Amino acid sequence: MITGLWGKKIGMTQVFEKDKVVPVTVINLDQWVVTQVKTAEKDGYSAIQVGCIKDRYAQKEFSPEWLKTPKKYLSVIKEIRMPNDEHEVKVGQLITDFEAILPVGSLVDIQGLTTGRGFAGVVRRHGFAGGGGSHGSRMGDRPGSVGGLTACGKIIKGKKMPGHMGAQQRMMKGLEIIKVAQDDKLVLVKGSIPGKEGSLVFIRKTKA
Repeated sequence: MITGLWGKKIGMTQVFEKDKVVPVTVINLDQWVVTQVKTAEKDGYSAIQVGCIKDRYAQKEFSPEWLKTPKKYLSVIKEIRMPNDEHEVKVGQLITDFEAILPVGSLVDIQGLTTGRGFAGVVRRHGFAGGGGSHGSRMGDRPGSVGGLTACGKIIKGKKMPGHMGAQQRMMKGLEIIKVAQDDKLVLVKGSIPGKEGSLVFIRKTKA
């Protein structure tokens, strides 16, 4: 059994469940095809390699010739680690049995790349309060003193400073599967997940 799936984040919406409004994130799981099966004996570990077919070739039948020039036919290639070599998939097979892999009501962990925010100051990046709003304060959004009471005014490691914000791998754990739209190749997960619209995310069952 496949232990996880790759997909693309579409965005957030809301659905009704037992007369309550539930915020959900919609993830597209369509057009992922198995491109390679790896085994512990041959490759040193067990996994399946999957690729996302480009839209222009989505209606065409998979051909082994695609693997000779994967960049032409596949937009991205990823791996899914497997617990053992008992793979139930073959090269060229589309992953479509989403309900069996991610049943409704199960808990999942979702990993993705957070939205990049560029260079940010301490107020936005770390939530600093900034300078006072009255009494002639000219501090603004500057961080203030950073090297006090240290040898030669050195900055202590780990000091919260301005810098690049976002664009980091993060994982949300214990999210509930609200709905699986098998025909539309969509899965609805309760709550928000890392990443912007169109970004890749990896979904796996929450480990007990």
